[in-house]
Amino acid sequence: MEKIEEQFANLNIVKRSSGTEEPTYLLGIDTSKTVQAEKESLVAVLCSNGSIRIYDKERLNVLREFSGYPGFLNGVKFAHSCDYVYSSCTDGTIKCWDARLASEKPVQLFKGYPSNIFISFDVSCNDHVICAGTEKVEDDALLVFWDARINSQDLSTTKDPLGTYSETHSDDITQVCFHPSNPNMVVSGSTDGLVNVFDISVDNEEDALITTCNSTSSVSCIGWSGKDYKQIYCMTHDEGFCWWDLNHLDTDEPITRLNIQDVREVINVKEGILDYLIGGLYHEKMDKLFIVGGANTGIIHLMNCTTSGLIHMTSLQGGHAATVRSLCWNMQDDSLLTGGEDAQLLLWKPGAIEKTFTKKDSMKIASSVYQRVRIHSSDSYKRRKKQ
Repeated sequence: MEKIEEQFANLNIVKRSSGTEEPTYLLGIDTSKTVQAEKESLVAVLCSNGSIRIYDKERLNVLREFSGYPGFLNGVKFAHSCDYVYSSCTDGTIKCWDARLASEKPVQLFKGYPSNIFISFDVSCNDHVICAGTEKVEDDALLVFWDARINSQDLSTTKDPLGTYSETHSDDITQVCFHPSNPNMVVSGSTDGLVNVFDISVDNEEDALITTCNSTSSVSCIGWSGKDYKQIYCMTHDEGFCWWDLNHLDTDEPITRLNIQDVREVINVKEGILDYLIGGLYHEKMDKLFIVGGANTGIIHLMNCTTSGLIHMTSLQGGHAATVRSLCWNMQDDSLLTGGEDAQLLLWKPGAIEKTFTKKDSMKIASSVYQRVRIHSSDSYKRRKKQ
């Protein structure tokens, strides 16, 4: 554990993104999975103006920008086998662009049903299936599925859904996350507090549902962890944290490893304060789950997740000047990308020599955009419990 603590404590800023004409909150980050010697690694960032920016990872300069106009984009994901980048849109589609092409036109469009407003999605680890979650419309909150494989013989750029799951959530589906190595396993989270695990190789929704976990609050983030990724962690909009072990489904052992209603009330942060949770990162080599949170001043806190609680390890300072909204951890080079409400994208690496930078002032965002993005406060969301 000392080694990993040291590694995190040694994270220094290597690069800051260059300024853009329209400063925005940076709400989501993903990096290209393909490694090609002649080509730079790419970073895709979801911005609060409803667009996606593509950056060169080493220089952090903007290469191009994709828009969902007139819809807003939610979420950003690279394919696993090529440099296609996906985002869900409020116009009822999932859009797919080639991140290396300057064309703003999507190479593929995955159409939903007429009333669908997509607010979450993910792509399976073999790039065969896309699953997206909708806002609740009337009585329906749906998980919608598509065949994501692109057939060179089929010149059509629009695809219709394979089908839906409609019975397992009763409110907006805020999170969808496929298993990192099993393309048939997917987990979904909702404002109804439920976190559902499915095996989509099974024919019908009822039989596909492996288990339901209850966070008792609106789900803001979910992910996989543990050996062979048999564990699930979840964060809530009121800064709660849950951690479940699917290995215990068929045993007498409890499935819950940890359940904290409000992390801010129990965590002891050395020389600082925790205002919100950002996300999690599972370190495969160490077999450790780490939770990342922050302060409204821009300080980032890294916490070790144990069955007895969260333990503050280290804090990253001198980077952001406002709330940090997104992160992306790279296991290959142990680098960390972070994005915030100060419109900055930062690249951190262990032991790197920090260059001289000017810490940007916190920026003001137009009220219409401000209302769209998540605001961290103790009373932002009322705790919702399943009836």
